[in-house]
Amino acid sequence: MPDLVLIGLVALGCSLAVGLAGVVVLRSMRGRSVTAHLSALLVTTVVAIVAGVVVSARAMFISSHDMVILFVVIGVSGVVSLAVAWWAGRRLTRQSIWADEARAREREAESRRREIVAWVSHDLRTPLAGLRAMAEALEDGVVADPATVADYHRRIRRETYRMSELVDDLFELSRINAGALRLTLADVSLADVVSDAVATAAPLARAKGVRLVAEQARYATVRASEPELGRVFSNLLLNAIRHTPSDGVVTVTGDVDPDGGWVAVSDACGGIPEADLPRVFDEAFRGEAARTPGPARGGEARGGLGLAIARGLVEAHQGQIAVANIDAGCRFTVRLPVP
Repeated sequence: MPDLVLIGLVALGCSLAVGLAGVVVLRSMRGRSVTAHLSALLVTTVVAIVAGVVVSARAMFISSHDMVILFVVIGVSGVVSLAVAWWAGRRLTRQSIWADEARAREREAESRRREIVAWVSHDLRTPLAGLRAMAEALEDGVVADPATVADYHRRIRRETYRMSELVDDLFELSRINAGALRLTLADVSLADVVSDAVATAAPLARAKGVRLVAEQARYATVRASEPELGRVFSNLLLNAIRHTPSDGVVTVTGDVDPDGGWVAVSDACGGIPEADLPRVFDEAFRGEAARTPGPARGGEARGGLGLAIARGLVEAHQGQIAVANIDAGCRFTVRLPVP
């Protein structure tokens, strides 16, 4: 019994000495990765066990053969333990990184939602105030001559149409963000979709004095949902016309290459600051004051959601949308895979 107590005390002393050294090492590793902490912790544990066993074995005067076997067993166990600790640490580190990224995405989405609410509130406040004033004027008989009454009716209809478009944009964006968008895919000719979008945008271009040019190009046939794809090009054309000054030119062209089919819409907006290019497709982003829409006219002024909707619809088709500055303005390119 005295020998067992002595051996136990010796092993305890060695283990405590190594353990305290390990605590000091761990305290000096603040800020390191989870993998490093787990590896240091397991190394400390294994070394403490090895030190206690070796000192105890030497105190018991076991044979050299038994001592070698003991070292082999302890060495193999230590290597396996360290490998498991390294694997577990890497796994925990990846999970921690994923959790941090998920939290960052959630914070970014919440920030975008607040920005959208702020923009939509701003866009609705002005037309609602005008609608209320005109409705009260008509109700109180402040305006009675037919010409003014007809003008008020036209303005009420125009503002109602504008707000209806904004609500439609919000609904479409919510479907995209929620993953509730359901596409009915078919073989669609980009030439037909572009032609329809150009025909729809032509009256707005004429009203603003912008020349809308659809170049003769080799458009691809893609697997897509025609209504959603048409909305993409309509949004791009409306955006280009809105930011192109009178007597400017908006050009539409396309082609097919080994990477798929593409359509490009070029405007004469004067360019976008390089710092703003990565945010062009963000919800409610409008950039500098020079690119902020003016008064509503034929659906021209929107809630800053058109490009965000275009990006969501293009990505739903497994495509890509990009923007780049050119000599006179900007060039928006939609690239879609060809079946």
